[in-house]
Amino acid sequence: MKSFRRELTLNIPRRMGFQNITPQVEAALKESGIKEGLLLVNPLHITASVFINDDERGLHHDYAQWLERLAPHEPVSQYRHNDTGEDNADAHMKRQLMGREAVVAVTQGRLDFGTWEQIFYGEFDGRRDKRVLIKIIGE
Repeated sequence: MKSFRRELTLNIPRRMGFQNITPQVEAALKESGIKEGLLLVNPLHITASVFINDDERGLHHDYAQWLERLAPHEPVSQYRHNDTGEDNADAHMKRQLMGREAVVAVTQGRLDFGTWEQIFYGEFDGRRDKRVLIKIIGE
């Protein structure tokens, strides 16, 4: 069995945003040479998420609205975590809601996706560089 590892560095210029990273993941898969196996993608930060869904602006807008209703950023004083001087307790909660990682089957050298599926990076405490891990194992 072979193993391949790649890190992406992303910088979302807003506090919250979503970026389609499917092209970068597909490029890593091609470089790996792995034809059959599993691919894991996860952020290396606790205030970000990787998830699979449709690449549709309305849906991304709806996600942002929904997440802000469930875990509003302000007032920051509502969260005990922010008593430490942080202001990102909401980002931790948003990450919990959207999930940590995506795992995709690799079949015949391609991501084994359903219709419309794409891989997204979700940022909830942005405006600085963050890393995303791509790990692929297989033959």
